[in-house]
Amino acid sequence: MTGTERRAALSLAGIFSLRMLGLFMIYPVFAPWARHLPDATAVTIGLALGVYGLTQALLQIPFGFLSDRIGRKRVIAAGLVLFVIGSVIAALSPSIYGIVLGRLLQGAGAVGSAVLALAADLTRAEHRTKAMAIIGMTIGASFGLAVVVGPVLNGWIGVRGIFWLTAVLAALGIVVLYVLVPRPAASEVHAETEAVPELFRRVLADRELQRLDFGIFIQHAILTASFLSVPFVLRQAGIALPDQWYVYLPVLVVSVAFLVPLIVLAERGRMKAVFLVSVALLAAGQLLLLFGRASLPLVVLALLVFFTGFNVLESVLPSLISRRAPDDAKGTAMGVYSSSQFFGIFVGGVLGGWIEGTWGLNGVFGFCAALAALWWLAAWFMQPPAATRHGTASRPAIPPADNA
Repeated sequence: MTGTERRAALSLAGIFSLRMLGLFMIYPVFAPWARHLPDATAVTIGLALGVYGLTQALLQIPFGFLSDRIGRKRVIAAGLVLFVIGSVIAALSPSIYGIVLGRLLQGAGAVGSAVLALAADLTRAEHRTKAMAIIGMTIGASFGLAVVVGPVLNGWIGVRGIFWLTAVLAALGIVVLYVLVPRPAASEVHAETEAVPELFRRVLADRELQRLDFGIFIQHAILTASFLSVPFVLRQAGIALPDQWYVYLPVLVVSVAFLVPLIVLAERGRMKAVFLVSVALLAAGQLLLLFGRASLPLVVLALLVFFTGFNVLESVLPSLISRRAPDDAKGTAMGVYSSSQFFGIFVGGVLGGWIEGTWGLNGVFGFCAALAALWWLAAWFMQPPAATRHGTASRPAIPPADNA
C-alpha cells in the first residue's frame, strides 16, 4: 500500500471507531440508569437501546447510493452531523422518549456504506482487501474497548456525560474526514464494496446467504437483549456498575485468546464445525446465565463462553458472506448482511425489553438461548465454502436464473 492508501485506510477506520465507541459505550450501563427516568419501562428502555439499529438498517444502503451522486465526504459529514445532534438530544433529554429520539437520530447517521465506498475509491483493487481488513479490525476493537470503558466513564461522568462525549467524538470524526482523509480523484461504484440495486432480488434468493443473514440478525438481537439484563446480574452478584469493567476486561481478553486457535481451525477446513460450536457457545452462555446467575464465578464463565462464541462468529460471518457471494454482488450481499445485523439490534432491544418486563431476567436469558438454538438448527444445513489450494473459493457472477 502507498502512504496515501495507508492514510486513507487508517483515517477512515478512525472515523468508524469514533462512531462505534459512541454507540456502544452506553451498552453496559444504560439499562440500570434509564430505569430512573420519567416514563421508563422495560420496553421503552429496550427501545431506546436498540432503536438506532432501525434507522441504521433502513438508511445505510440509501446513504451509499446518495454518496454516488453527491459525493462521499458530503454524505459522511451529514451523517456525522446527524449523529452529533442525536447525541446532544439524548444528553439533554429529561425523559426516556427524548433519548429514544436521540438514538433514532444517531442511527440515521448511517455512514458505513459511504465510508467503505470512499475507502474503495482511495485504494487500488489489489490493496482494497487490506484496507477493509484494517477497518474491520478497528470496528471489533472499538466494541471491546467501548464495553470496558463504558462502566469506567459512567463512574466519572455518568450516562449523560457519555452522550456528550459521543457528540464530541462524532464531531472529531468530521475533523478527521476533512483534515486526514485524502480527496479521491473520482468516485465509482465498486461492486465488491457497494450495493447494486439490480442484484438485490438475486442475493435475497440465495439460501446460503439467507442463513448467514439470519445468523447475524440473531447474534445481534441476543447481544442487545443480553445487555438489558447482564448489568443487573453483575450488580446482584455484588459488583457495582462502575466496577463492572473488572469483569468485562478479562473476559474479553481471554475470549480473544480462544478466538485465534478456533479461527485457525476454521481456515484449515473445519469451518462448519467451528461455526456450529460457536453458535452452541452462544446458547451455552445464555443457559449458564439462566441457571447460574446467583453465582459470580458462573456468571463470569457464562460471559466468557458467550463472548468466545460471539467473537468467532463476528470474525467468520463476513468472510463467509464474501466467499459465498458472487464476484459481482459482494457489495450487495454485504449491504443486506449489515442491514440484517442492525435490524437484529432493534428487534433484540424491543423484544428483550418486553420479555424482561413480562418474565424478568430469566425470561431474557431463556429467550436468547432459544434464539441461539434456532440459529444452530438453521446453521446445521449450511454448505461449507468450497476449498481451493489458496483457501476458499468465491462464486462467479450470479446467473440470470434465481439461485434458490
